[in-house]
Amino acid sequence: MEEYDYEAEELNDMDYKSKNRGPWKKIFKTVLKHRKLVAGLLISVIFLAVLDVCYPLLNSFAIEHFFKSQDPNRFQMIWTMVLGYIGVSIAYGVCVFSFLFFAGKVEIETSYELRKEAYLNLQKLPFSYFDKTAQGWIMARVTSDSRKLSEIISWGIVDLLWGLLSMIGILGVLLVVNIKLSLIVLVILPIMVLLTIVIRRKMLSSYRDARKYNSKITAAYNEGFMGAKASKSLVIEDKNSIEFKSKALDYKKASLRAVFFSAIFGPVTFILCYVGVGATLYFGGNMVLKEGLSVAVLYLFIDYTIKFFDPIISVARVIGDFQQAQASVERIISLIEEKPEIEDREDVIEKYGTIFDPKFENFEPLIGEVEFKDVTFKYAKGETVLKNFNLHIPAGSSVALVGHTGSGKSTIVNLICRFYEPTSGDILIDGHSYKDRSITWLHSNIGYVLQTPQLFSGTIMDNVRYGKLDATDEEVKEALKVVAADEFISKLDDGYNALVGESGSKLSVGERQLISFARAIVADPKILVLDEATSSIDTQTESMIQKAVDVVMKGRTTFMIAHRLSTVVNADVILVMKDGEVVESGKHHELLSKKGYYFELYKNQFTEEAIQKILNV
Repeated sequence: MEEYDYEAEELNDMDYKSKNRGPWKKIFKTVLKHRKLVAGLLISVIFLAVLDVCYPLLNSFAIEHFFKSQDPNRFQMIWTMVLGYIGVSIAYGVCVFSFLFFAGKVEIETSYELRKEAYLNLQKLPFSYFDKTAQGWIMARVTSDSRKLSEIISWGIVDLLWGLLSMIGILGVLLVVNIKLSLIVLVILPIMVLLTIVIRRKMLSSYRDARKYNSKITAAYNEGFMGAKASKSLVIEDKNSIEFKSKALDYKKASLRAVFFSAIFGPVTFILCYVGVGATLYFGGNMVLKEGLSVAVLYLFIDYTIKFFDPIISVARVIGDFQQAQASVERIISLIEEKPEIEDREDVIEKYGTIFDPKFENFEPLIGEVEFKDVTFKYAKGETVLKNFNLHIPAGSSVALVGHTGSGKSTIVNLICRFYEPTSGDILIDGHSYKDRSITWLHSNIGYVLQTPQLFSGTIMDNVRYGKLDATDEEVKEALKVVAADEFISKLDDGYNALVGESGSKLSVGERQLISFARAIVADPKILVLDEATSSIDTQTESMIQKAVDVVMKGRTTFMIAHRLSTVVNADVILVMKDGEVVESGKHHELLSKKGYYFELYKNQFTEEAIQKILNV
């Protein structure tokens, strides 16, 4: 795959934002799936804000009652005040515990929902999406973006709501108590708002850059892990290190810029806060001396002024966090709402169901007749691979596709499997356009054995059972015996229940391929695709399973993409591909007798294999 165009993807994200003004709406819909948790969180925060507003009033009342009043009986209320303070302390403890509990639950549930929705949508997307999207890019969205977003959403709701309610409550009390002193707060508040508006754009831009470079680093990690063996054999560790250092340095610079703009909120608001406190103390002190303002009221204003700017600092920080989260929102929502290029029509879905809710009772049996009718196909970026291509394959036939790389062999198979769809023309299965049937119906009748076998973490039995989830142990073991995999399995300590490791790392390539053959067999498909399935198997293993493959092919329409021409000599028809066209077709001996393109391919390969055998002697 060519190097991934991150700049283009960044522009796509910006375009997504411009077309979709409500990504946050989608996020909050996800959060509100757990209304009880959100309600508990909101109630806890509301009570906390109320306590923050009431506590200074309690202190002001104590100063007024116990120190200013000359009533000799004023200390009779001392125990009532003590109980009041104890009650407030307990209420604070309950509120803090509640919002920590509910905020944590909201964070976990939000992260779960976002990752689930993203993963489910990824299952719907066709091969073309993964062709043009780097793995690291997707991983960054599903992992770090969703985690960061859920953290900011849950704790941001707490701080933002608490800050706003506290400011409203405090400002309301100040206006009621003394309008003149309240003006100090009202003058500074617009300055804070203006500051937020000015810095927000730079902050968002910086965080977008940081997320972009983070995705590049994630992709580099993934490539480094997957290509560790190649890197060591080519001795390019130093080159990889230099390239990674460059990416990490770009990320560091972008992150530092983002941190600077985010951090500047705190100090500036802190300075403005204490400018307000100083102004309140100065003007309030004069009012105490000249206008008879109560000391308790002055205390109340000083305490409220400090408490008023604490929420402002908190809200400013949350706004900064939300600007940071904006980039994550755009990315994760664009992934969740990414529309598959290949979808069933509404009437097809109504009859056959979806990939997650199939209506198996409406699935017609698939026989295996395949026909291409004037099919033209081109990838999103690239030249036309097939042009006005026509081909008819009777049910139960074995078809071999041979030719040089780029001749169109894999394209034909990918189109049959509907991993891609024709740019024009149509493909018929059993005489019907395969667009009239569901993708799930087609895929449930296809067995696919890849050139590079893909196994999943788990046991051998688990991996074979992926072909048919309800297969019995006996069916799985029988499939493994058909491909002679039981010979190496019997030597394993845990036998059929042996763990294969990540991507089958505990098994050899040949052993993994045998398991993938068994997986295709247990599925009992009507169309079988062998994508150079024996090219990664040694000659001894190949001869061992060739008989099994011949048995499996009987009664099925089989397409074989062949690298070793010796594996297709018994095919019913061999299609020789060149530049997206069938230049020759026929049986093996017929094509050899023509002494054409196939003859040259076979002769060259036979010569190479003969030379290789001599060299290995």
